[in-house]
Formats: sequence, C-alpha cells, structure tokens
Amino acid sequence: MTDKKNYSFAVGRRKGAVARLRLYVDLKESLMFDEQTVKKGDIFVNGKKIEDYFKGNTAKATYEEPFRITNTLGKYTITVKVIGGGQMGQMDAFIHAASRALSTIDEKNKQILKKKGFLTRDARVRERRKVGMGGKARRKRQSPKR
Repeated sequence: MTDKKNYSFAVGRRKGAVARLRLYVDLKESLMFDEQTVKKGDIFVNGKKIEDYFKGNTAKATYEEPFRITNTLGKYTITVKVIGGGQMGQMDAFIHAASRALSTIDEKNKQILKKKGFLTRDARVRERRKVGMGGKARRKRQSPKR
C-alpha cells in the first residue's frame, strides 16, 4: 500500500500544551475530522471549528497572524489535536505548530516566521511547588518571633 500523504505534519508546544497539526495542501473530497466534513480553508481544533474553540476577536487576530504574514490565509485546510495546558497555552502551541508546518512547505515562509519569532519554542513554564514551602513555589514559612 503506497498511499502518499497529502499533508504536512507539525508539533507545537507551549507550557503544558501540545498541538499536533496536519496542514493539507491538496484536499481530498472525503476528508472527515470527528464526524465533520472538511473543506478548503477550514481549521478544526479538537473536532470544533477554530472560531468555536478560541472565541473572540483578539483570539482570532492572534491565531490568524502566521497565515496573514505569509499570505496563506484560507489557502490550506488544517486539523489540530491539542492536549494539556490552558486556553492561552493551547493557542500558543497551535501558532507554533502552524508556523512549523508553513515553514516546511515554503522556505520563504521560514524566514518571515523566524523574524516574527513564531518558530521559537517559548520554554517558560510554571515553577513547581517545593516541599515545605507552605503551598507556593517561592514562599517561605514564617519563622517564630521568640
């Protein structure tokens, strides 16, 4: 079975979130993603349209930015599975994965996205809680006065 894949795969990470993204260059007619038919220009995140998953105009401006600066908005179909983290961490993981996929498709995109900082993995994570610190990462227990 020599089935040629027609998508570019990329993984993006931020904090505790991991986004596994498929960017379809040429779309087959029968593509289904979690019981929904996918057409050109659609972006699905965890089985929902991206507008339903990341709500609001500020979120829309944020997740469309890599496509806007590379002039690829609406050209590709994208399906994403995002696990872990919170809402903003998941969005940043999606942006990282989308930027990586766009850079593998065209070398010009890589230079544009690198200059904007979308290909750099943001390694800042929450500091872990230490034992004997009274519930917080850097808090010290109060010492007795006498």
